[in-house]
Amino acid sequence: MRISDKFKEKSCVFSIEVFPPKKVGATVESLYPTLESLSKLNPDYISVTYGAGGGKASDATGTIAAHIKNDLHIESLAHLTCVNATKEQVEQTLATLKAENVENILALRGDINPEIPRQMDFVHASDLARTITQTGDFGVAGACYPEGHVESSSLKADVDNLHYKVEAGVTHLITQLFFDNISYYRFLNLTRKAGISLPVQAGIMPIVNKRQIQRTVALSSASLPPQFTKMIAKYDHDEQALFDAGIEYAVEQIRDLINGGADGIHLYAMNNERVAQRVYEGIRDLL
Repeated sequence: MRISDKFKEKSCVFSIEVFPPKKVGATVESLYPTLESLSKLNPDYISVTYGAGGGKASDATGTIAAHIKNDLHIESLAHLTCVNATKEQVEQTLATLKAENVENILALRGDINPEIPRQMDFVHASDLARTITQTGDFGVAGACYPEGHVESSSLKADVDNLHYKVEAGVTHLITQLFFDNISYYRFLNLTRKAGISLPVQAGIMPIVNKRQIQRTVALSSASLPPQFTKMIAKYDHDEQALFDAGIEYAVEQIRDLINGGADGIHLYAMNNERVAQRVYEGIRDLL
């Protein structure tokens, strides 16, 4: 089933994102118990991130996506990046995903690593989306940035560039994580004024430990509203209190977004079933 059809059936689509195991020696199967637990939260789909380095890490994406679709009977969304891929490599990946019954792909450019010579068959994510669409076998999702992409000259320019993704066949958008809902509402208003009517899922990541603050938040370049920074400062030295406060913050964010008419919620759960369960319990009445 194409994920785009789910937006026609529901006022708010709920999805969860996972990533392939990263620990040395960890197998793909080591993630399966977590996926089993996540499946009980009734997500409309589960997305699987792509191994940026290619090779075995990226192969795992398809294997996990296939397990979600064929064994757990939940739609999966396989991430695919193109910054380090040739056209032939992408075509091979698409053939593999098709053979594994994976029907939906998130088309991404991927981060540029100055230490790895990039391929130029695909300059932008829209180029990749167009190639995927032309196969005729997949639903294609795209990424968007409520506060603007770090490489974009302005938020307006970033929104205008979404037209290229629409023309390439993208059928729904998933936002980068954010902590201030005003950013989402402002972004949604700009996209609608620009004539872009695609569903836009709000990407939410519960911040439940200091490591996430140091790594994920810094890398995302998301702005931190006063309420968020006060929470971090208050519970900086109390791990359990920070966990509980982080869950509560995310739940309040999501409830406001759903009540505000968000097309969907995409939960960046970081493979943490406990986090996903707690958030789900706080929003299930609205889903």
